[in-house]
Amino acid sequence: DEEEENAIKSLGLLTRKKMIYAANVADSDLAEGNELYAKLKAQAEKEGANIVLVSAQVEAELVELEDEDRNDFLEALGVTMDDCGLRALVREAYDILQLQTYYTSGPTETRAWTIKKGWTAPKAAGVIHGDFERGFIRAETVSYDDLVESGSEAEAKSKGLLRSEGKDYVVQEGDVILFRFNV
Repeated sequence: DEEEENAIKSLGLLTRKKMIYAANVADSDLAEGNELYAKLKAQAEKEGANIVLVSAQVEAELVELEDEDRNDFLEALGVTMDDCGLRALVREAYDILQLQTYYTSGPTETRAWTIKKGWTAPKAAGVIHGDFERGFIRAETVSYDDLVESGSEAEAKSKGLLRSEGKDYVVQEGDVILFRFNV
């Protein structure tokens, strides 16, 4: 019951945590899985757990390949970079943990920051430094896809894609943000 659930929640028991199964398969089974994967998937579904297909062999080979060769290799296996292996596993972990990424970018550095989904701009700014959260004024925001499509921040701004967001703005996955603050 709910009272019992609340009583044991603070204990942080591993048996109460959400699970992700990573099924390591041969490269030829990466697209569709195999008989053992099907059994594991059925068990995972029964438990309410997630499952990801991974091929350690393929992951090791991907490290050695150039981008174009990597895409050709994956295409021959019937998968894409986004839906196989470690990327899929990380995406599942982020989903279970309710995490997302936003970016900051300047002339010399671009960084990715991990935050909880639903965080407002000031709270997200606090991940960088507490002063950013305390002195938050606004967040100049553009989506990653819009920024890449525009080619530059100036071009995104001229197209009206750069937004000025206030304290109530909920940061979205892939936002590129410049925080304005004063302490």
